Amino acid sequence: MRIIILADPLDNQRAGIHYYTRSLVKELGKIDKQGAYYIIRRKKDDLFPPERQIIIRNFHFPGYAALRMFCIIPWKIRRLKADMVVEPAHFGPFNLPKKIKRLTVIHDLTPVLFPEFHPFHSQLLQRIFLKSILKRASLIITNSKNTRKDVIDYLDSAVNKTLNIYLGKDQAIRKTEQLPDPAFDLKESNYFLFTGTIEPRKNLSCLLEAFALYKERTGLKQQLVIAGQKGWKSKSFYRHLAKHPYRQDIILTGFIDRAQMPALYSHASAFVFPSKYEGFGLPVVEAMSCGTPCLLSSTSSLPEVGGDAALYFNPESPKELADAMAEISSDEKLRTELSDKAIKQAEKFSWEEHALKFDKEIKNLLIS
Repeated sequence: MRIIILADPLDNQRAGIHYYTRSLVKELGKIDKQGAYYIIRRKKDDLFPPERQIIIRNFHFPGYAALRMFCIIPWKIRRLKADMVVEPAHFGPFNLPKKIKRLTVIHDLTPVLFPEFHPFHSQLLQRIFLKSILKRASLIITNSKNTRKDVIDYLDSAVNKTLNIYLGKDQAIRKTEQLPDPAFDLKESNYFLFTGTIEPRKNLSCLLEAFALYKERTGLKQQLVIAGQKGWKSKSFYRHLAKHPYRQDIILTGFIDRAQMPALYSHASAFVFPSKYEGFGLPVVEAMSCGTPCLLSSTSSLPEVGGDAALYFNPESPKELADAMAEISSDEKLRTELSDKAIKQAEKFSWEEHALKFDKEIKNLLIS
């Protein structure tokens, strides 16, 4: 039995799909006693047994990326005599013989559900390829019940081969007394925190408006920390930020190393996640793991992940979010209650459990 994982996100991404692929590969490496799993990637490290890392480098000249994806990788997979190929980034695999089974992981369907949130080339590629990818897949794994529903609504014939397996939590991200990096100049336990890429789906304009309403209403010296790298279609966010009446109280950290995240989460008065759509919402689990009270958008998968351990608001209403921010700031009992619930809710998510279920579904499919 030979299962190939297309693990390029380990080397060409830094956000959610990178973290997902890294967590999955690491856990599968622990439970794979028979040496069934191999990974294809661009460079080697010590994450996975070196003898089962297949390196296919990427060269930066026109057309090579497509040649690598559509020709070189499929050729290598055939040479390896694979029984199944796993695509964690939900775009492929391509050009394989029918006898090789395919598993595609779908994290969300935003490029087709909300094309306005994405660059044109991303929308176009999904419109061209996604339905055929889903039709050819032997198994489709989603990260939430909401994403599973979206997949089936998009392609009803996928109903019997689509299942959700919840993602896990990073054991290294937990409540800590260590203070955030002094370079951020934060007032301890006196800031709201958002983490994620700055891009339209994250709905940060709503957060900026809500923060202004909150400051006008309360007059408190609360800060807003936006931790994440600049993404696509973010010009309107930066224009809004530049004109914000409380710009001096808004801190942009840029990309944050994961080692710094526990302190940043643990000392926030609340974690705020105003997204218009999330396939799962890994930052929510990270915040809950640190016992941080959470204010979450009431859409998509977020109520599923947050359970009763969060306050929810309409992401189209800055006023509702401002109300929630004011409530959490003024009610210490509520903060304590949500903090305790958050830690318990986070315990429901495990990368080990994710990998065990993932492995079981693959093995069941291959021996059926």
